Amino acid sequence: MLDDKQKKSIRDRLSRIRGQLGGVSKMVETDRYCLDILNQTSAVVAAIRNVENIVLQNHLDTCVADAIRSENLTEQTEKQKEIMSMLGTYRR
Repeated sequence: MLDDKQKKSIRDRLSRIRGQLGGVSKMVETDRYCLDILNQTSAVVAAIRNVENIVLQNHLDTCVADAIRSENLTEQTEKQKEIMSMLGTYRR
């Protein structure tokens, strides 16, 4: 589970991302230069990746670490499968 500090960080980041998306939308509506729009969309993607990194790091530090420490082979195998599935998703 995310702690309160992490939740606040994520909420703050998502709020900024919403603002960035609004800015991109305005850029499209006002016919801004395509490369300027692409630079802004790239910034949005990077910001979303940062949110993903916070959540992933938390998952590794808590759920996965707990499974490893538990010495429960079933739980460990389940977490390994989760991680491999997630990596497959992000490699696309």
